[in-house]
Amino acid sequence: MITPLIMAGGIGSRFWPLSRKHQPKQFLNLVDEDQSMIQATVSRISELASHEDIFIATNQDYATDIQMQLSEIPKDNITIEPMGKNTAACIGLAALYIERKDPEAVMVVLPSDHLIKNQERYLEIVEEAAEIAKMEDRLVTIGIKPNHPETGYGYIHYDQKDKLEGNEDIFAVKEFTEKPDRKTAKQFLDQGTYLWNSGMFVWQVSTIRKMFKKYMPKLHQALERMKEAIGTESEFEVLTKEFEKLDSISIDYGIMEKADDIYVIPGDFGWDDVGSWPALERVREADKAGNVVKGNHIGLETKNSIIQGNGKLITTVGLEDVVIVDTEDAILICDKKKAQDIKKLRKQLAESGFENCL
Repeated sequence: MITPLIMAGGIGSRFWPLSRKHQPKQFLNLVDEDQSMIQATVSRISELASHEDIFIATNQDYATDIQMQLSEIPKDNITIEPMGKNTAACIGLAALYIERKDPEAVMVVLPSDHLIKNQERYLEIVEEAAEIAKMEDRLVTIGIKPNHPETGYGYIHYDQKDKLEGNEDIFAVKEFTEKPDRKTAKQFLDQGTYLWNSGMFVWQVSTIRKMFKKYMPKLHQALERMKEAIGTESEFEVLTKEFEKLDSISIDYGIMEKADDIYVIPGDFGWDDVGSWPALERVREADKAGNVVKGNHIGLETKNSIIQGNGKLITTVGLEDVVIVDTEDAILICDKKKAQDIKKLRKQLAESGFENCL
């Protein structure tokens, strides 16, 4: 049975000041006026799995928001991490709850805040990945065909000659590569055997449990102790105690970079991670001056900019390639080329005593 696990614990720091600790990116209506990013993710995957089989991984801060936005998801399917310890621990904990419900489940691990334009093709690929994962102890990932030399994503290097038997579009993974510089990213694009790492993974719950035991024994032992406590009065206490001792390690580094028998399916379904403000140029319609505007804006000689209002009139003169975001208690004005540095700005705000604005 396909059992989606939607990871919803991030804070979407590069969408500050709209994205905050109390209302991160996945809960915002960034690309659709009618639903948030996480609501769109659930709606999309519910074509393959019932709401009773969809799990959400998050933390205590967002549990209430998830229950409000996703009332159709059973409360017991919302797994709550005591604290953030990166994606390996997040997936490991969720696997325990999924295993209790269905030991033969095929987990489909998905980010909560990505855009998929071609839903039909996306669902076809997810189904294909699930069928491959059912066969043996295989780890399957979905990579995205790159169309430009992106430095903000990790890459998956695959072997064009090593295909899964009987499948022309499923390739053996050679290695996972961290975010490259622009020159390296251009080489990856030219070589044609690299895909963007989408963060989508498919495997049997029994398989990923074996992988934790083999490649992350410390985490595996902690999971075994947590497994014994789940469903008892000491569950929260034990989970907190075990999480406190864990290292913060991503699933990519902890498992995917070490394991054998990993396959990738190239995705061609109009994917976008909507990772920072400039991404809105790809998903929203621009005006005749190239500006992407939401709210009240009057501009003179203002071009190719992103302007997000909050009710008050925003006026601009002689600006180009900037991001302007107005919220109730903070305003961002940023060179579009520097939008990735908003994450650094948040750190400086915290150090300067502006925690209330985060």
